[in-house]
Order: sequence, then C-alpha cells, then structure tokens
Amino acid sequence: MSDRLTIALDAMGGDSAPRMVISGANIARRRYPQVDYLIFGREAEVVPLLNRMKRLQAVSTFIHTDDVVGPEDKPSVALRGGRNSSMRLAINAVQDGRAAGMVSAGNTGALLAMAKFVLKTLPGVDRPAIAGFFPTLHGESLMLDLGANVVCSARNLVDFAVMGNAFARCVLGVMQPTCGLLNVGSEELKGHEALQEAAATLREADLPGEFVGFIEGDDIAQGTVDVVVTDGFTGNIALKTAEGTAKLVGEYLRVTFKSSLMAGIGYLLARSSLNKLRKRLDPRRYNGAIFLGLNGITVKSHGGTDAFGFANAIGVAVDMNEHDIIAKTKADFAALTASTPDLRAAAG
Repeated sequence: MSDRLTIALDAMGGDSAPRMVISGANIARRRYPQVDYLIFGREAEVVPLLNRMKRLQAVSTFIHTDDVVGPEDKPSVALRGGRNSSMRLAINAVQDGRAAGMVSAGNTGALLAMAKFVLKTLPGVDRPAIAGFFPTLHGESLMLDLGANVVCSARNLVDFAVMGNAFARCVLGVMQPTCGLLNVGSEELKGHEALQEAAATLREADLPGEFVGFIEGDDIAQGTVDVVVTDGFTGNIALKTAEGTAKLVGEYLRVTFKSSLMAGIGYLLARSSLNKLRKRLDPRRYNGAIFLGLNGITVKSHGGTDAFGFANAIGVAVDMNEHDIIAKTKADFAALTASTPDLRAAAG
C-alpha cells in the first residue's frame, strides 16, 4: 500500500501489558512498514518502553491516560466509568477517523460493549459476532460466534453466515466459500428451531459460494467448510476445547519423548518435523478475534498472548482494512435483504 494506515492500540490490555503490546507493535512495524500507531496508556509505563524502540517511536503517537479497564470489570461498569480508559480512547479513534482500526488484549466483554456503543452495528446487522481462525487439514477456517451472543435467533445465525462469507472472500481469499451450521448431526431434521429456520433461509439466500447445510464438531478440524456458524455458547466451548486439546497433545509429546533414552533419540531424529507441527498448531499464529458486524474494525487479542501473538492480531486489523471488509459486508447484507426479504423477516 502506498498510503499510510493508522492502527490504534490499547497499551494497557492483556496479562503482560504494556510490555507485550509495545513489543508486539515493534514486530508488526517490521512486517507492515506502511502502518502508523496511536498508542493509548499510562505514560510512566509505556513511554520508557517506546524510548528503547526508536523506530517504533518514530511511527507512533502516544496519548496518556490514567484510566484502565480491568480484567474483572463488568461490561456495564466499564461502559459507564471507562470513558477515558485506554480501551475506550482507542475505540474513539476509530469512530472519529483518526485510526482505521483498533487492537486490544483487554477485557472481552468490556471491549464488545464499548465498541458496539461507540461504533454501532452495520445496517441490517442485529448483533455483532466474535469470529476467529481455526487450523484445519486444508489450511484454516473461520468460526463465529465465539462468545458474544450466548443465545441466538435464526436471524442472528443468518447474519453470522453473511458476515463470515464476506470475511472469507476478503481476507482468506476464498472467492466461493463454503458455509455450514454447527449442529448435533448433519441430517436435515436435526437441531432446534432456530437452526432449522436459519438453514431454510441460507438455502434460499443468493450468497457467493455454497451453503452445505449442517455440520458436526469433527468437521471443524477436518476443514469441511470455510465458515462455521454457531451461537456464542457453543462456539466458545468449541474454541476452549480445541485450545485445551492442543495443549494436551503438546504435553503428551513432551512427556513421551522424555520417557526413555530411545524416545529421546527418536525426538532428535524427528525434531525438524516436530518443529513444523509446533508452528502449525501454535495458537499465536491464529491470534486476533474479530468483531464482525460493527461499523469499524475492532480486533481482540488473547489476553495471555506474547508479543508475537499480538503482532499477528495487528496483522488481522491491517488485512481487514486492506480488503475493505466493512464495505463488502454492507453490500452483502443489502443483496441478501433485496433477494430474500420474506425469508429474512421470517428468520427474524
């Protein structure tokens, strides 16, 4: 890109903030030389870090605030009392056009509440959704919702499918994405009423790609579809289960290769391949959950990630802006409403 792009950062969000945030921005600076940064946080903690990273400092503007949203703060409390917090000021920068997007590793509930209040939802979108990447046998897929909406109507699920479809085309580069509704079985008669109604709407919707119908939990890792759609309750459980399973497999491998001399020799012989596996399953590579459906780019980094993971979350914000995800999502919703007004009303 020839034009400069500005990303706002909440420097105080995350378990190891602000060091992790500033170090992550410094990694991202090398990857994305076209990006400038608006950094919000406490001067006494952030500025000494920036002073040691002169090249990052040269492309950054720092704005001091004493207020910080804590990890245990309730969203309603943060929304009322966090108007001058580093998180809120970063969101405000997107709303008033000073930044093309923002990234925070802070409190997820507070971030979603603030972002929805300040940025509003796109026309046609009832609720925003949290979307994230999953590694699969065929590359990676997108899954939503991952926890923003515990209970969803048929319309919510249809909205998630539209937003996921647009994201897959724009950011993942899949021009004809496949989409499936996560269910307890692939048969058409399985699932509760909202799933049945959403499936009926999506079968008739004029969206790019293909709606394959219902999929099951094992289809996520198989990469059966490019976009997995579910409610936030189920999606969050699936996400945490996948994270826990990855850690379990890693621990099993570590213990196994330390169990005997021959096992240690086997590790040395297989080290190169195991390193490739470790990189493929590294959750930091998939860090950066996206709030889709908002009228502004908001990316949520995992609070426990390191600088490498936070840099990847910044990369997600950059990609979303480069591919103009918001404009394309607006266009898809307009097309869906025009092509299936009765079905969409029924799903609502």
